[in-house]
Amino acid sequence: MGEILVEVATDVAFGHGVPARLGISGDALNVAAAAAAAGARTGLLAVLTDDDLGQAIAARIAELGISTSLLKFRTGQQGVYLVHSDPEGQREFSYARNGSVGSSLGPGDVDPAVFASAGAVVAGGIACAISDTCRAAVFKAADLAGRFVFDPNFRPRLTSVEDATAALLQLAPQSHLVTPSFPGETSALLGSATPAEAAARLRGLGATNVAVTCGAEGIQLEGEGLDSTWTDSIPAPAVVDQTGAGDAFVGTLSARMVLGDTLPEAARLGAAAASLVVGGKGGTGFIPTLDQTRAHAAGAAKGELTSHA
Repeated sequence: MGEILVEVATDVAFGHGVPARLGISGDALNVAAAAAAAGARTGLLAVLTDDDLGQAIAARIAELGISTSLLKFRTGQQGVYLVHSDPEGQREFSYARNGSVGSSLGPGDVDPAVFASAGAVVAGGIACAISDTCRAAVFKAADLAGRFVFDPNFRPRLTSVEDATAALLQLAPQSHLVTPSFPGETSALLGSATPAEAAARLRGLGATNVAVTCGAEGIQLEGEGLDSTWTDSIPAPAVVDQTGAGDAFVGTLSARMVLGDTLPEAARLGAAAASLVVGGKGGTGFIPTLDQTRAHAAGAAKGELTSHA
């Protein structure tokens, strides 16, 4: 659940006459697409404009194997962001989302029957930050879900450290899985100096499982019946655009845990999916299939790299 955005991507700094590629992205969509590709039956709760643009976005969601039955359509302004990616995949963003139709998501949009019966419900800090009603929807979903997954996804331009910390501290005890990033989120929101310290803190707050992502280094895991464990990242065959890598990890990890994989097994596949996603342009430019992800993970274990070509 969360906000969907139109993505306007360029290979050079944005300016008049610069060629751009249109896409559909946003953390909620990227997570849902990765979960669907990882084998889960996936739906997406989001609000779109009640016009041709909203229908075009819904069509893209369906193309990605995500159910559109939870989508809401309302009159309003569709959120947009501009992104410039350099040859190393680093990005610069500019958002036009204040008062977007996506931010009108509220607790009344959260169907108790659907959310209580879901194998997992995934939400993030961005949804908590874009409006008070959206934040309330996330908290309602956490109350209803049998397995609630929370990605802090802290964005200083959207919310304060204090508000983001408050959301994390309140949602962690209700979470089956929390996926903060180190060092940015764990330092700012938890005051933790190491990934292991952050994982232990969240477990102490009541989170059942924790996966602290450490960029190109790897993932610190701690969970139910699992001592603190480190999983190495998997090198990317190609880096075109890093947009959506973290979302691919969260979506794949969540889906595979619901489908019965252990936390370490699911995290390994999540790392493989994330390292493949960066080979495409945009948040959903390339979503690897489960077979591709498994082959990449297996190849990395043997010291081989795979390509999605």
